[in-house]
Amino acid sequence: MNRMAGISTKVYHGDMFLGEAEMFLPPFKDQNQNQNQTQTQNFPLGNSREVRISHLSPQSERCPPLSILQTISPFAVRFKLQAKSITTHPLLHRFYLSCFQEYKSAVLVGGEEELHLVAMPSKVEKVSCFWCCAVQQPGLYGSCLYMLNTRCLSIVFDLDETLIVANTMKSFEDKIDALSRKIDAEDDPLRVSGMSAELKRYIEDRDLLRQFVETDSVALDSTKLPVQHEEALSAVQDQQRILRPVIRLPDKNVVLTRINPEIRDTSVFVRLRPAWEDLRSYLTAKGRKRFEVYVCTMAERDYALEMWRLLDPGSHLINSKELLDRVVCVKPGLKKSLQTVFREGVCHPKMAMVIDDRLQVWDEKDQPRVHVVPAFTPYYAPQAETANAVPVLCVARNVACNVRGGFFREFDETMLRKIFEVCYESDVTDLPYSPDVSDYLLSEEYNSKDAPIPEGINGAEVDRRINGLANHGDDRQMQPIAASRYPDDEAAATRTSTGNRIAQSEGGSHVGAVPSLSITVLQEIARRCDSKVEFRSTVKNLQFSVEVLFSNDKIGIGMGKTREEAQLQAAEHALRNLASYYLSYVAPISGGLRNDLDKSSNGFLEDATTSHDHLSKS
Repeated sequence: MNRMAGISTKVYHGDMFLGEAEMFLPPFKDQNQNQNQTQTQNFPLGNSREVRISHLSPQSERCPPLSILQTISPFAVRFKLQAKSITTHPLLHRFYLSCFQEYKSAVLVGGEEELHLVAMPSKVEKVSCFWCCAVQQPGLYGSCLYMLNTRCLSIVFDLDETLIVANTMKSFEDKIDALSRKIDAEDDPLRVSGMSAELKRYIEDRDLLRQFVETDSVALDSTKLPVQHEEALSAVQDQQRILRPVIRLPDKNVVLTRINPEIRDTSVFVRLRPAWEDLRSYLTAKGRKRFEVYVCTMAERDYALEMWRLLDPGSHLINSKELLDRVVCVKPGLKKSLQTVFREGVCHPKMAMVIDDRLQVWDEKDQPRVHVVPAFTPYYAPQAETANAVPVLCVARNVACNVRGGFFREFDETMLRKIFEVCYESDVTDLPYSPDVSDYLLSEEYNSKDAPIPEGINGAEVDRRINGLANHGDDRQMQPIAASRYPDDEAAATRTSTGNRIAQSEGGSHVGAVPSLSITVLQEIARRCDSKVEFRSTVKNLQFSVEVLFSNDKIGIGMGKTREEAQLQAAEHALRNLASYYLSYVAPISGGLRNDLDKSSNGFLEDATTSHDHLSKS
């Protein structure tokens, strides 16, 4: 920056006068006197021509203040401040050195934004120099400073059909009645078999819940298990403690509880999703906090607090003092959003990921940060959770590990290195890009064409019963069950066991995306063979691994830093394998295929290319 007159400003720390400085407002390059006159009319801190420092930020252990500010409020430099003289204003220089050496920022008084003065090195000036950066939410700087220093991100969990499925007696009766009527009206024996198996599972769990409601015990394998009273936190703000009757069946991943201990109709049968312990253990391994944990649900508050208590009984993921703030209940009909979850400035959305079974319930700007898991369906397809080598929540654990590793690798190896090269004279546009969780997540939504109806309550039913408003006729009736749901149990398990499968549109391309040529070729081969091609994805050692299955046989595999890269490599590998040996196995299932083999191999490519071009134009 050329040495020129800026806006003369007095700098105070509280009531202590530190010295005089010159303030420069954007644009910082090629300023002239006329621009300075315009700047004087738009002084950012009012008409007093004073910069008053309220307090200093906490000291950062490893991250300079500019790196924190660039992460949570990129390119938000409001002005530059340059002391007039070291000898004339030694207090200001002493203050500057303290901030510079101790990695502290100085928070200013006033204004709609929280403004931070950052001590900057200078390659030209021999005086104290600062940048002033803006943060939209008070408290956000301190929260994210802690997270960046400790290498911690945030993770937000949905509850119903993501981590648990819960039912009351009323919801069980509704589902049993609806399934019974569907069975009576169904002619297809395979669908009847599938629905009958599901009906049996509902009846067995309902009978256990009935015992719990009526006797405060359950009989299991000739053993009578009585309730144990567990202390829980009420939803009221004074954190009133209550005792709930609970029966835990850990071998079955089942818990029976009562939301209101005084009202037996609020008894709930809860199935916990398998592999939750693996995910929870990763989040708390060796006492090191890898993620700050939050819950965002559309369920009623007392119900949500109890469901989370069952998932985190030792309060290891969310301590009891923070529970009421970290379990966020969104009213039905409204979108979930990270802004709502972090309304008190506890985290920036770009430092958070979400685990949910539905993408569209989230605000559009947050959807790139959502890892979508297939809905938990323990009644419709209990085999789904064990059909894959890697359970759904273990995949989520691996994804979380990959996101955290990628975020901080970018922060340490790229952003911090470049931040140390920025000086007072640098332009704001020279600041480096800051990492975002969405950079390491591929937003997906599982195909819901054959998905079952919700298998549990969403908390609203329990809410009505807690308040004494419910009766059997008032509750919302269960939606009709899709006729296509029950070809058989095995097929149901196959369709819904997508915990480590890419969101598919028939042949395996990501929903909404134009498939690559190799993938389109595989789809065309599958069509001619009257077969099916699938892509299954896992995350291992911070890399994606994709397998290609053709008629349920593995014919290709690919690895890559992104899922798309691994998928493309797997498709190309599969095509090479098909060319060398696989056609001899699949040819007999399609008479038309043998005729195609007599043609040039470009036959597939020609048709597939035409199809690919059509998709690109549409």
